[in-house]
Amino acid sequence: MKDLFLIIGAPGSGKTTDASIIAKEDENITHYSTGDLLREEVASKSELGQLINSFISKGNLVPLNVVVDTIVSALKQAPTPLVIIDGYPRSVEQMLEFDKVLSLEKEIKLRAVIEIEVSQEVARNRVLGRSRGEDDNEEVFNNRMKVYTDPLKEIQDFYAKKNLHFKLNGERSIDEIVSELKELINKILRG
Repeated sequence: MKDLFLIIGAPGSGKTTDASIIAKEDENITHYSTGDLLREEVASKSELGQLINSFISKGNLVPLNVVVDTIVSALKQAPTPLVIIDGYPRSVEQMLEFDKVLSLEKEIKLRAVIEIEVSQEVARNRVLGRSRGEDDNEEVFNNRMKVYTDPLKEIQDFYAKKNLHFKLNGERSIDEIVSELKELINKILRG
């Protein structure tokens, strides 16, 4: 049985950094991001990887069911009992498909969806301040922010009804956020 925690947050919220620090500090936790999972599946040259590559190589989006299958496959093969995935779900469609698949899955239990909250101003300053590439500009940031915020209320409400939605203040030091995130995960696991 795998315990699954999803971490969501705006671009620049620190969700990937927070999740990777927690996984590095605890050998019972595996951390994935969906982009990495898709790339690893392609690299493995598995049947699923070849299917994913047939979309990516043409610049097309990978279909929803293929993304969900990739995530579920990775979860089942994760080397640890606890898995954190950051940046998922990104849309209402992803959320509903993932929920449908997980409801049939006996090996995976979604324990929480933890939202790392930051204001749009803090997110913008972080993303534009790090300038890693040409995609770190105002226009791209605004688009990424819109993609994140448009479905957010529906995602929050969906998981809140299942008592799975939690929020953390992401406008503090990484140490404070990571510490609170660890405490929350442990509290949820203890039930």
